[in-house]
Amino acid sequence: MIHPTALISPHAKLGERVSIGAFTTIHDHVEIGPDTVIEGYCEIGYPSPLAEGRPLIIGKESLIRSHSILYQGSIIGERFITGHRVTVREKTQAGINFQLGTLGDIQGTCTIGDYVRFHSNVFVPQYSRIGNFVWLFPHVVLTNDPHPPSAVAIGCDIADYAAIAARSVILPGVKVSEGALVAANSCVTKDVAPHTIVGGTPAKFLCHTSEIMLKDGTDRPAYPWTRHFHRGYPQHVVENWLNQASSLSDA
Repeated sequence: MIHPTALISPHAKLGERVSIGAFTTIHDHVEIGPDTVIEGYCEIGYPSPLAEGRPLIIGKESLIRSHSILYQGSIIGERFITGHRVTVREKTQAGINFQLGTLGDIQGTCTIGDYVRFHSNVFVPQYSRIGNFVWLFPHVVLTNDPHPPSAVAIGCDIADYAAIAARSVILPGVKVSEGALVAANSCVTKDVAPHTIVGGTPAKFLCHTSEIMLKDGTDRPAYPWTRHFHRGYPQHVVENWLNQASSLSDA
């Protein structure tokens, strides 16, 4: 369904069963996959010379909530889900089932993998590289200017399965390695080793993730989190995780 107040460019390409809400604008150079819902007061394909003429492509079965702005020139995979009032600028590339929470701000020219989860008020600057199955919790800030203000930009690198807890800041060029955890309210100034926990300002090594137990009375390890947290992931992904865990247990 397309609301009668929506403004849709005749050059935009809309798939079957796309729903457009009240007072939403769909600009030129936009391709929207089938079964996508875009709520009211959104601006989709916002024109930008930095997009260099590239279209905004949104995959099928996506849900873009009200007051969101997506610039021209990004490619976002299927089942994209946003909160309200998000901003995604040009040349962002995101994979399958990316979830971007309310007031999330992505400054563009960055890459984001599959099944990534951003909570509300996350800030991601240009040249950030984010792997698959990454979690960024509320008010996490990635940075890219090593001596602000300057014209130098060095993106952060957040590897697969890493989790960054609320209100943490990652400084320019820092790599948070696979399966690592950054504790809440930390300032990370140097690379984080795989499967370790860092915390504080500046963040320091605390322990290995394998040493943390779930606080649910089962005395199970909390990490890798894929062994016990499966909500919102498709069955084939969960089965792969469980098979990997079984193989490691048998080895």
